[in-house]
Amino acid sequence: MDAETCTVLISAAGRRVALLELFRRSLAELGLRGRVLATDVTPLAAAWHAADQGFLVPRSDDPAFISAMIELCRREHIDLIIPTNDVELPVYAAARECLATAGTAVAVSAPEVISVANDKVATHAWLVDHGFPTVRQAPLAEVLAAPQHWPLPLVVKPRGGSSAVGVAVVDDLATLRAAARDGAMVAQSIAPGVEYTVDVFVDRSGRCRCAVPRRRLEVRAGEVSKAVTVRHPRLESLVRELVEALPGASGALNVQVFVTDGGDMSVIEINPRFGGGFPLSHRAGAAFPVWILEEMLGRTSSADGGAWESGVVMLRYDDAVFVPSAAAGL
Repeated sequence: MDAETCTVLISAAGRRVALLELFRRSLAELGLRGRVLATDVTPLAAAWHAADQGFLVPRSDDPAFISAMIELCRREHIDLIIPTNDVELPVYAAARECLATAGTAVAVSAPEVISVANDKVATHAWLVDHGFPTVRQAPLAEVLAAPQHWPLPLVVKPRGGSSAVGVAVVDDLATLRAAARDGAMVAQSIAPGVEYTVDVFVDRSGRCRCAVPRRRLEVRAGEVSKAVTVRHPRLESLVRELVEALPGASGALNVQVFVTDGGDMSVIEINPRFGGGFPLSHRAGAAFPVWILEEMLGRTSSADGGAWESGVVMLRYDDAVFVPSAAAGL
């Protein structure tokens, strides 16, 4: 890689225009001449058009996906891939060495981390085994076999789901039985308190360099739409301990935790990728894209876990990308 140039690829770019722009600005902050590219399976993805150039690729569960990505990385001299989709994380984690042969680094945690995070049963077992506070959870079939031990309401969600797809609060047995027809589902007790998403940056040595709690104020379609950054030393300490205990965490992750007024905490999700609300943490001063680029370039890290501002509020709104119909594949 030319020390003055860098090409970053946002994979499964979808609606991640804000994240794409953060990497574009980060390249400029580091004095790099660079491009920010995007891939997706459809030209109807907004970030695909906002990128310097967009590329259509197979779905990540297609056997041809990695070979297509390697060929693209070589042709476009891509230095860094930023995965954004839970489904593609295990594929990229397993293919890091293959992509390295094309000169491309992937900002993804080790396969063991993805295995824990992408499976609700594995997540819960890992949290319990390592002594982290969490909610009660069991396969839905187990709950239905002994409903007297599971007071309603309960949260029901797919074992391998993401972005709140298929998540529901169920307050009667008939609905609970109906949910069991949807396949591998788990049930959780409802966590008390207020929900926080904590954005964390973990360096390549496995050390958590920054943890930024953002309290959720409003959620729309499974993604935060309004939030505020909050200094919470006990919560920050818990999440630092958690991600450093993961077997190979690296880069950007986020952890969802409920916190009561009395300080009790319940971890409910681990997501080894940039969260949809990360632009708030960045605006508060947590420059994860810069720190990831510095690591990739072998530069001294400027990561500073204390240099973010509490009380910054994000109020997201809709925006749009306008393109000719032919560019959208119509």
